[in-house]
Amino acid sequence: MNAHSEPGRTDPFEDAIDNTLSSLPANLRAAMSNVEIVIEDEPPGGQRLLGLYRGIPLPRRNSAYGGVLPDKISIFRGPITRLAAGDENRLRAEIRHVVLHEIAHHFGISDERLIELDRY
Repeated sequence: MNAHSEPGRTDPFEDAIDNTLSSLPANLRAAMSNVEIVIEDEPPGGQRLLGLYRGIPLPRRNSAYGGVLPDKISIFRGPITRLAAGDENRLRAEIRHVVLHEIAHHFGISDERLIELDRY
């Protein structure tokens, strides 16, 4: 996932993303279509983001969808690492939360609906 990783060394940030993805039910992973997940150092333009989904959510795709670049989920290492403040458990929990949040956008779930779901 990260082209900057050294051979033989594991990246805890990347591992947390991989663990989150592998914890998803197989049918949900299979339903993820034409999407890539990347780690970036910081969000664009100084925005206050932990992650960002860019693309066409699955429910909005129609028969004209095709031949397009993959949707992109960016997970921002800097802001998440600062938020975790050296706590490895919190780092893993924050990464999991952000990855699942951005995957939800891929499936067409809005921020408003995610907030509503989190209240229950």
